[in-house]
Amino acid sequence: MAETPLKVAVVGTGFGQKVHIPGLQAHHRTEVVALYHRDLAKAEAIASAHGIPHACDSVEAIAALPEVEAVTVATPPFLHYSQAKAVLAAGKHLLLEKPTALSGSEADEIAGLARDRNLIVTLDFEFRFVPAWQRLAELLAEGYAGELRFIKVDWTVPGRADPSRAWNWYSRQDQGGGALGAFASHSFDYITWLFGPIARLCARLDTTIAQRPDLITDALKPVDADDTCRLILDLDDGTPCQVAISSVTYAGRGHWVEVYGDKGTLVLGSDTLTDYVHGFKLWGSQAGKPLEELAIPPRLQFPTTYGDGRIAPFVRVVNHWVNNIDRGQATAPSIAEGVRSQHLMDLAHQSNRQNTWVEVPKALF
Repeated sequence: MAETPLKVAVVGTGFGQKVHIPGLQAHHRTEVVALYHRDLAKAEAIASAHGIPHACDSVEAIAALPEVEAVTVATPPFLHYSQAKAVLAAGKHLLLEKPTALSGSEADEIAGLARDRNLIVTLDFEFRFVPAWQRLAELLAEGYAGELRFIKVDWTVPGRADPSRAWNWYSRQDQGGGALGAFASHSFDYITWLFGPIARLCARLDTTIAQRPDLITDALKPVDADDTCRLILDLDDGTPCQVAISSVTYAGRGHWVEVYGDKGTLVLGSDTLTDYVHGFKLWGSQAGKPLEELAIPPRLQFPTTYGDGRIAPFVRVVNHWVNNIDRGQATAPSIAEGVRSQHLMDLAHQSNRQNTWVEVPKALF
């Protein structure tokens, strides 16, 4: 017997149109039946272009459609809180982009509403579903590196290096813009997934491009969101970790995770600067031998790849979401992981303001 498709609405037409719609339409268990954009004419045009039957200009309207069973939210962070609440209040399951919200308290409220309504909320922490990252997780679990001594993360890309790039919500800290939310939200999740809880942290957040031109007037407007983020972390087991993130680095190195232990070394990295999923490779070394590239088993490889590398792991996130809905049980990456990442970002802001180390509450472990 064929499985019944989950009927999904997509909220957001930027990342939603580039990744969510093609990913959902590629998955065998999901059917996109509705689309939201605040401009109804645009919503109708985009829906028509993708063969989506319904278009709405409010999230409440889209969540009220009786055929909609679940909703994906792919809007800027400052909209997540209100839109997630509207979706959950209507009794629909939710797939939410990161960062979860604008604060830990907002994330907690989303989690509480999901718990009270017995609804599944999945976070789009895509790196958990990328083959080379999954192989790294397996090797760590097998003890390839042994007892960890040091972890180093470098994530340097040129996406906002051009100072003439227009001012928008991403330039505003109060709307969830900046490298911390865009990048470190992922890093806080995958560090905890791969290596264990973070016990304390020290953060420095910098805005190196302090003004950007307004798209309409061309006048320069102030930027207060960080474009460069430095984190020093102590894991709960005592392992030191260093994270350097910047979105304003011409010819940046890309995204790299280096793991040093008493038995071996593992290096995961991609120097692809135009696509943050394509290009990851894994290297390993034991007993002080030179690094050599490690094969990624076929069982972990994507069955289908796309021009936009973000689609293939998103399809796996969708699969995870659908399976959780089928079972009626949320598993990582769920709203719980989104809450933890959001609180860790709050603590990073606190550390930066106070210029001091901050302890991570045990409740976030």
